[in-house]
Amino acid sequence: MNRKSRIEDTLKNTFDPMHLEVVDESHMHSVPAGAESHFKILLVSETFADKTLVARHRLLNRALSGELEGGLHAIALHTWTPEEWFAKGGTVPESPPCQGGSKTG
Repeated sequence: MNRKSRIEDTLKNTFDPMHLEVVDESHMHSVPAGAESHFKILLVSETFADKTLVARHRLLNRALSGELEGGLHAIALHTWTPEEWFAKGGTVPESPPCQGGSKTG
């Protein structure tokens, strides 16, 4: 099973999301092909109601601790309640270009 599938399974089982998007953005960074090291995650869940942004991110970091210890380098997190999701138009923000150095290729 690839890292994207493992992340999806973990987040589905942990948060029972209304909506989940896991995007492998490794190709946008200076890493070898197939690195599976950089991901963008949009997770919409009632779990986040009454939680600060920091608390939400800590929950995801805890859930994904095995991946973070096993080569996952970076995750861009968008952790919203259903109300926030609808207020933002039901779309995930675009990621900015990599600022971390030269691209391999």
